[in-house]
Amino acid sequence: MKIHHIAIICSDYEVSKEFYTDVLGLNIIREVYREERQSYKLDLAIGDHYVIELFSFPNPPKRPSRPESCGLRHLAFSVENVGEKRQELINKGLDCETIRIDEFTGKEFFFTQDPDDLPLEFYEI
Repeated sequence: MKIHHIAIICSDYEVSKEFYTDVLGLNIIREVYREERQSYKLDLAIGDHYVIELFSFPNPPKRPSRPESCGLRHLAFSVENVGEKRQELINKGLDCETIRIDEFTGKEFFFTQDPDDLPLEFYEI
């Protein structure tokens, strides 16, 4: 029917929480600390659409983003104006790649990364 949510395990909960809420502007639906797992679970939304579960766990192993390998490659967010979004993120201190054009759709897009180097794409709607 549709994708329900995407789960992300972060290495530093407070840093990632700030990134996804303050930098990217996702809304907090609910935040729970699970004592038995020593883990936070933060449910995040774009508008009122639930999209991301952000988890913390003690000492999670690092998952490399490069070189590209099998598995989930990146998360892509749709935006109305790629240039404005890129500049907004640069102004907030992110290192953003240059804007490219999708050779099949003609739409603009660029990549940046979250605090754990998870690639994030911003794609013109």
